[in-house]
Amino acid sequence: MAKPLAGITVLDLSRVLAGPWASQLLADLGATVIKVEKPGSGDDTRAWAPPAASDGSAAYFLSANRGKRSIALDITRPEGQQIVKSLAETADVLLENYKVGGLAKYGLDYDSLAKINPALVYCSITGFGQDGPAAELPGYDYIVQGLSGLMSITGPADGEPHKVGVAVTDLFTGLYAANAVQAALFERTRTGRGAYIDLALFDCSLAMLANVALNHLVSGNVPPRLGNAHPNIVPYQVFAVSDGHLILACGNDKQFAAVCDVLGVPELAEDERFATNPARVENRQLLVPRLAERFLQDRRDEWLGKLEAAGVPCGPILNVAEAFSHPQARHRGMSFVAQRDDGTELAQLSCPIRFDGEPARAELAPPLLGEHGDALLAALGYDPDEIAALRKAGVLGSGNPYQTTV
Repeated sequence: MAKPLAGITVLDLSRVLAGPWASQLLADLGATVIKVEKPGSGDDTRAWAPPAASDGSAAYFLSANRGKRSIALDITRPEGQQIVKSLAETADVLLENYKVGGLAKYGLDYDSLAKINPALVYCSITGFGQDGPAAELPGYDYIVQGLSGLMSITGPADGEPHKVGVAVTDLFTGLYAANAVQAALFERTRTGRGAYIDLALFDCSLAMLANVALNHLVSGNVPPRLGNAHPNIVPYQVFAVSDGHLILACGNDKQFAAVCDVLGVPELAEDERFATNPARVENRQLLVPRLAERFLQDRRDEWLGKLEAAGVPCGPILNVAEAFSHPQARHRGMSFVAQRDDGTELAQLSCPIRFDGEPARAELAPPLLGEHGDALLAALGYDPDEIAALRKAGVLGSGNPYQTTV
């Protein structure tokens, strides 16, 4: 299958998760991605193990760096800066997540690179954006989850605020970045010029509050923490059963009446306090305990069978191993094995996008540090002696400093 972004080259100076997540998605869609890393250590996540693959590559790094070619460059040195400029001269996209102004001192900021490549789409990802009173602060997913209000609505109603189980602010920012880059590339087809994209974890975390944000903006009220319950729909939450838990996602009044029939309490659907969703939201403290009492009287699979037969959305809560073992996950191929040239096999999480029935997937395995440096420099016109001199001087690096026996 011809991939949508075939022929697009992305120069990726980002590290950790938000930027690499964006560039991995672009790679899955067919772009050629060149990952620029620090000699000796590389992307921070190369050290975030255990667990690690057999070659010492941290699972965290493997999750966000499929489909990339790695070159290890010391960009604090003029020789390293020149190599990046040479790569940027023919690149379509540059991704970076340095602090505000961090690349300007190396001549690798947008204004500098746009002079040599006006068609470059340059995407900067920071914690708080390029301007404003917090612009100089470093950005960390965990901190931003707290600052954006996300943690205030996550966790048990009577307990402490919780972060989401994955770095969701980083991941959402990566998705916004990939969308913005593709929009800028589309616009370039009309104008011939690139663009500067300013993305902030904080902005993205606020944006992803979605209906909860609008609940506040419309009403002026502070959204409460509801645990597994929904702020606008009742009953729409987790219920304990005799052998565990299940999810009930009752989305309308007809489904609520069906729930009441299944639970053997049809009179609740006729009660004016519960007959409509607005009434149920208003009286959730009266309704939910009565439903919870009934759910405790039978096993999970018994309830799920009855609810599904009645047309009520519901489901179990699986652990991660159970989720990947689910027949649907297996059928859709949501995990696969990538292979390095030396035969090393690396587990990978599939991109969920499909085009004409084919998965969007970069087949190139996540790279070793500096794995493609020599080839990339040769393509720029460097001869073997020049490459050897750069390596001897410490401008060019390679190797995996975290290789261990796992």
